[in-house]
Parts: sequence; C-alpha cells; structure tokens
Amino acid sequence: MVRAFRSKDVNAPAKGSWRLLLVHIRPQKWKLVLGGLLGFIGGMAGLAEPLLAKSVIDTFQVGGSMVGPIVTLTILVIVGAALGALGAYVLERTAETIVLNARLRLVSRMLRLRVPDVDRLKPGDLLSRVTADSTLLRAVCTSGVTDAITASLMLIGCIAFMAYMDAVLLGVTLGVLVVIGVLTMVVMPRINRTTAQAQTALGDMAATLDRALQAFRTVKAAGAEQRETEAVRGAAHTAWRKGVSAAGWRSLTGASTMLAVQLSFLAVLGVGGMRVASGTLPVSSLIAFLLYLFYLTGPISQLVNGVTQLQTGLAAVTRLREIEDLPAEPVAPVEDTAPRPTAPATVTLDNVHFQYDTERSPALNGITFTVPAGGMTALVGPSGAGKSTMFALLERFYEPSSGTITLDGRPLPDLPLPDLRRSLGYVEQDAPVLAGSLRDNLVFGNPDATDDDIADVLRRTQLTELVQRLPEGLDTAVGHRGQMLSGGERQRVAIARALLRKPRLLLLDEATSQLDAVNELRLRDVIEEVAGTTTVLVIAHRLSTVTTADRIVVLEAGEVRAIGSHSELLDRDDLYRELATTQFLTGTEAMRPMAAHTDPA
Repeated sequence: MVRAFRSKDVNAPAKGSWRLLLVHIRPQKWKLVLGGLLGFIGGMAGLAEPLLAKSVIDTFQVGGSMVGPIVTLTILVIVGAALGALGAYVLERTAETIVLNARLRLVSRMLRLRVPDVDRLKPGDLLSRVTADSTLLRAVCTSGVTDAITASLMLIGCIAFMAYMDAVLLGVTLGVLVVIGVLTMVVMPRINRTTAQAQTALGDMAATLDRALQAFRTVKAAGAEQRETEAVRGAAHTAWRKGVSAAGWRSLTGASTMLAVQLSFLAVLGVGGMRVASGTLPVSSLIAFLLYLFYLTGPISQLVNGVTQLQTGLAAVTRLREIEDLPAEPVAPVEDTAPRPTAPATVTLDNVHFQYDTERSPALNGITFTVPAGGMTALVGPSGAGKSTMFALLERFYEPSSGTITLDGRPLPDLPLPDLRRSLGYVEQDAPVLAGSLRDNLVFGNPDATDDDIADVLRRTQLTELVQRLPEGLDTAVGHRGQMLSGGERQRVAIARALLRKPRLLLLDEATSQLDAVNELRLRDVIEEVAGTTTVLVIAHRLSTVTTADRIVVLEAGEVRAIGSHSELLDRDDLYRELATTQFLTGTEAMRPMAAHTDPA
C-alpha cells in the first residue's frame, strides 16, 4: 500500500477526493450555508455603499441635506461589518467541527486497519495525516468552499451594479475577469501538485523523526544524534522547498489579481474621465463605478484564494482518502451481553501455509498439529522457524495463504473477530507497556476487572512488591513505553494483563525471556496453574520454561519436525537434543531452570 501511496498522480485530485470531501462537509452543510449567507448579506450591504455615495454627491451638488444619505451609509457599514464578523465566526467554528470529526473518523479507521497494511506504513506519516492534513480541511470549508461560493455571488452582484452604472465601463472591466480566469486555469494544477508534494514531504519528515524518537536510547547509545538530525533536516528541507514552491504559485496568482485590477482601474479612469469631460457620464457615476471596481478586488481575490485553498485541501483529502480506502477490520459491538464460553479451547492447524510476501521464503510450509483443550503446549525451534507467525495467524493479524485453522472445530474466519480475540490472551515478545498508569496497563484488555481480580494477578505474577514500592501504587505513571519499569517488570505486567482477560487460550511469546531464574521458576508455576483451567500455547527459546509442558512441538524452517514430551524428544529428535544440550537440559536438572540463567529483571 505504501507503493500505491507514492504512485498516485498528484497533478489533479482524484474524483474520490471530492466524494470524501463531501462526506466530511455534508453533516455541517446547513451551518456552512448559514455562515456563507451571513457573509453574503454583509457583503451585499457593502455593495450598496457606492450607490449611496453617488446619492451623497448628487445631493451635495444640488444643495440638498446630506444627513439622511450619510446616516443610511453609516448604518450599512455597521450592519455589513457585524454580519460579516458573525458569518466568519460561524464558518470558523463549523470548520473546526469538521476538522474534529475528520480526525476522529481517521483515528477510528487507523486503529481498525489490518496489521499487514499498518506494518507497511510509517507511524510518523500516519500521524501527519491525522494532524497536518486534516487541519487543511478548515481552509477548504472556509476559504475553499463557502468563500468561493460567496465570492462568486458577490462578483455577480458587483457586476450587476456596474452594468447598472455604465455598460461601456463594464466592458473595460470584464477584461479583468478574462485575465484572472485564464491565470487560474494555468496555475491551479501547479498549486495542487506542489501542495500534495509538500504534504507528502511533511509526512516523510514526521516518519523520520518518529523513527528516532521510538529508538531514542539506541540513538544516544550509538552516538547517532547528528546523523538522525541530518536525516530529519533533509526531510524538512524537502518539505520547505515544496512549500515555498506552492507559496510562490499562490503569490503569483495574488499579485496578478491585484495588478489586473489596478490596470483596469487606470483604463476605467481614462475612459471614464474622457466621457465625463464630454458630458456623457456624470462625475458621480464615475466615482461610484470606481468604488465598485475597488469592491471588485475583494470578491476576485476571495474567489482566487478559495480555488487555491480548495486545491490545497483536495491534496490533503487525497491523503486522507488513501487511509479511508484501506480495508479495515469489523467494529466490535459496543455492548455484547451474549454469554462467553469459558472452557479451554482446542486449536487445530491443518496443512497451513503462509508467506509474508513474494520476495521472502514461506514462513509456514504445511503446518499440521492439534493443541488439545487444557494443559500446556510449547513451540520450540531455531529463530525464523515460524513460531511467532503462528500466533499472528491465530489472532488473525494475517490470514493463511492456504490451509485451515480451527478453534473448537470452527474455522477462524467463521468466528466474529471480536469474539475470537476475546477468547485469547496474547503476550507479545517485546511485552509492550503503554504510557499511562500501571492500573491502566493491567486492565487494558479487561476494563471491567475488579480490584480482587487485579490483586490476584499481581500476586501470581510477583508484582505485589513492585506496586508497594511505587510512590502512587497502581496509579503510578510508568512512562513512555514503560520506561519507568525494568525489562522483567514490563514482561510480568504484560503477562498479568493477559491473565486478567481470563482467556480460553493463552499465547505466550517468549514470556520469560527477561526474567531471572527465581522469577522464571515462580512464573512457570503460575503458567502451569493457569494450564489447569486454560489452554496455554508457549513459544520458548529457553527450554527450561517448557520442559514440563504436556507436549512440545519442534519447528524447523516452517515445518513440524517432531512432537512429544521433553524426555521423548531428547531420545528421538536430534535438533531438540542439540537445543537442550546447549542449555544444559539433558538430565534430571531439566525439570527446573538452571541457576546459571540469571538475566537481570
């Protein structure tokens, strides 16, 4: 999908961008109409001012009282300003609402994207779409859509008044509109293209900075601050160049508009002056027409700016549309009162094949085995054997290329995705901890967990002492990515979070890799206890964790090599025997983890 993002033609907005723009605008259309109408009425009040100015001059020439015309003119000025300000407020407020709704819609969509699509995208670029790109919708709704329509109506009204004043001078003025129209047609595609490139470059800059921030300690430890700064600087300069290019084209349209109006003013002044001198045009009519000519500058500039902003916004909407077009997982029901099965689950993989992409070797090549209900089943084997891939398929982050996976005899695609994932507890290999409090992390998968439930899993995962040590207990903030906790503590928090879900199938991917020998032994006892009421599927490189498993599945190069207990596999499988030998687990000491395995928690 990333390649698809880069390959889109940015010379003109896709038709789908207009459709998506209308999707964002439609719920607020009447508020936009109200704001535009107030601005239009305020502008029309202004258009009446030249006629009143003409009346003042005519009255002055005949010696009449000017109090009435001046009072009327003052009232029109005040009313026009008030209506214009009110209309602008309504438009800006409505535009902010549209931006808010667009962001909420986009975030909801992003968090429901399929894992393969997100894996191919850059987090920083996604953040840029939610922030910078969605913000441009504000300009689309104000200067883009509403102002452009209002300016068009004002332009028509202004031309009508000018035609009423003098048709000859109007013919001179219409040359302005021809010049502006031709210029707009030539420049707008360039503005759209450079704006789209600037937004893409801004997303690249955000992605580059996000990469450095995600590995902040690694960057510092490697002394790579300057290199990463230069990388971000390069992306920032690219965004700057594209932005300057777009600004240049916008400036050109603005300057050309003002120049055309000024030249038309000189032409009207010359032609009108000759007609006044010849007596075919009253001087008051020339003054009023010149005032209308200056009034014409506003609608024309507003219209050109509106079309420009519309092009800019459509470039951003195109980037939003790229996210909207990605397939998403189904939305979980808000309330689901249906009873949940609680019995341990049975899982069967039947001739399962899977390949991440055509450029890589198959990750799974005909995997077939069954995980019976209850007890512990372990997956062991060299790195790259396909162990974590199987967990991804069980969670339906990915779909098998062929073959079937069943849960209690039902193929996974036949199960509602929310129901499937509610049945699973998943502890990832890097045991992610989210920013927030310790309590937030523990109940992340089960917000309805009671205090007794929390206390129970804290005891079972040896976290009670940690909670007592923290200054605010469970409400202590753990920092970005859990930086306030040690590696072993983060791993135990992840396990506690999974246990709080009370899953039917518990998936543990290297769940004890960062625990010392004592805590590994204690946690293994917890896992064995859980296996009495839940099906536990464990991935382990440290075989000391799984020597007491009911069955061990040995994987190699995406295939099942052997299945059996620890002692059985020692007798008949060379690869397992080699793995056990390198970890000193070939004798009776295999039943307990070796004291030599003392990774700091």
